[in-house]
Amino acid sequence: MGLHECHVRRATTDDVAALAGLLGALFKIETEFLIDHEKQTQGLMMLLESGASVIHCAEIKGVVVGMCSAQSLVSTAMGGLSALVEDLVVHEDHRRKGIGTLLLASIETWAREQGAMRLHLLADTQNKKAKKFYTKLRWGETRMVCRRKYV
Repeated sequence: MGLHECHVRRATTDDVAALAGLLGALFKIETEFLIDHEKQTQGLMMLLESGASVIHCAEIKGVVVGMCSAQSLVSTAMGGLSALVEDLVVHEDHRRKGIGTLLLASIETWAREQGAMRLHLLADTQNKKAKKFYTKLRWGETRMVCRRKYV
């Protein structure tokens, strides 16, 4: 498979089953999250229906092999919009071929078109491959720590 066979496009509701499957693969790596097909499908639909978010997918010969989602947020620190990259995953058979880089570039273009001044994401501290990948693409680490509370 050459990278020229890969097409990155905006995801649609027709892609949700494939995207949920990719999230399942991601959540096997990032064990912070539980695989729950129903919840992941609901979240994907919410992203697709929101005017402040996007999901891009990578497709090879009509098969979705990767995805990346992002949401616009207001940053008081930046005095404008930023974009949170929520999920980036490429099917294990297609990793290390440049697809993740293509997906992130497409999300960066989307964010810039929305007026975002900064992108940010969360990465599992145990996922050494992801950390190396983001470093290679010049994503800097911060001193900030993510915390959560369920309501």
